[in-house]
Amino acid sequence: MVDRVSSDAVPTVRATLVKHGAMDRLRVEIPEAEMERFPAGDVVRVVLDGDTRHAEVKRHLTDDTYLLAGAFDTPEAARERSGEDRLGPWCEAANRQPGGSVLVDVVEEGFLYGLRAPGQKEFYTSVESPDESLADIAESIDGGE
Repeated sequence: MVDRVSSDAVPTVRATLVKHGAMDRLRVEIPEAEMERFPAGDVVRVVLDGDTRHAEVKRHLTDDTYLLAGAFDTPEAARERSGEDRLGPWCEAANRQPGGSVLVDVVEEGFLYGLRAPGQKEFYTSVESPDESLADIAESIDGGE
């Protein structure tokens, strides 16, 4: 049985859409007061209209905020920012513009987030995050401590 959770049942962060970088790509800017909910430098899962995508959590170069850098089909594409960035088309379909708000639902802190327009309700399928012991094994193989 698959567990579903409503956006009403999880913490929500009000974020801002911003244009970022030389190509003015859309990014989701997380306010400084909410940054502890997001793992800087990691790739997280982001749900857009029921589709799971991937975004890197990056520290903004000039501000004390984090950015969700796009919404890509794979974790590798999110890290390399290759392939189609699905954030722009989602924003267009949701009638979201730079400078406007989006809601970021914290479904599973550090792993799974959902994006939605203010006033909309979403349902997310709960996903088990990778087992910590598996992450520890992978780190030991890579030579980490």
